[in-house]
Amino acid sequence: MALTDHPRQEPIAHDANDRLVRKRRRRWPWIVLGVVVVLVGAGTVLWQSASRAHQVSLQQAKRQAGALSGMAGSGRPAPGVYRYVGSGTEQLSLPPLSQTEGPTIPVTVRLEGSDCFIFRVDYSSHHWQTWEYCRHGTDLWELGGQQWQLWSIGPVNVTSSGTVTCTNTMALATHPSLGQVWSADCSGTNSAVSGTIFSRGTYRFLGDVTLRIGGTSVRCAHYLRLRTNSGAQQGTEHSDVWFDLANGLPVRMVQQLHATTQTSFGRTTYGQSGEFTAASVRPSA
Repeated sequence: MALTDHPRQEPIAHDANDRLVRKRRRRWPWIVLGVVVVLVGAGTVLWQSASRAHQVSLQQAKRQAGALSGMAGSGRPAPGVYRYVGSGTEQLSLPPLSQTEGPTIPVTVRLEGSDCFIFRVDYSSHHWQTWEYCRHGTDLWELGGQQWQLWSIGPVNVTSSGTVTCTNTMALATHPSLGQVWSADCSGTNSAVSGTIFSRGTYRFLGDVTLRIGGTSVRCAHYLRLRTNSGAQQGTEHSDVWFDLANGLPVRMVQQLHATTQTSFGRTTYGQSGEFTAASVRPSA
């Protein structure tokens, strides 16, 4: 009996082992798929919980600006919220993030004192920037500005703000010659980095041109603004600016910015590329 029982038990044990191996093999794809589903689900939750940038309406810009008083004249534009249109992208390398600008890009003009005005651009709900311009005689000078930006990493919003001050920086000359160059010397701070950021470069006059703004012919001066950042942040700026010769209003701007910052997580780069143009020579709100 022992000789006849043994041959019958061996194939039974072999079949059981095969079934166990096949069961384990069938289980692995489901485990892998489960991990992928969890990761995709977590990424979807983070994406859905992120605060995404969107365009700012003229009404929102008007509420933000509050009362805007003063009269146009003396080489300054009329105060108010202007409708500009354009597009652009902003990107961070670490963490890899991006957001868009426009297509509506409100510009707010606020008069300061008797010779100055603040030019504020709302690129999106997550980014605004200002420039302060003042008349020195019949020339227009750039005194500096401020900026604020928000990046959403899942449910966490990270913001940064900065202030820039410029000295001896003429933005619009009264009677420039073609190709004439002026120096630009600015410095400032940003909450995202420690230390002072130095921005130095030139304004170059590229000639007078006529642009059609909302059906109106506007005589403009075209300048190329080139700057290099050093100190707490490394970077470059390449911007074409068209100023309304009648009042100094920048009616069109094409920007390319690049900055590199050393953080505790490693080196991160920021890039901004875009353009915006006035849709009207008069405030819309």
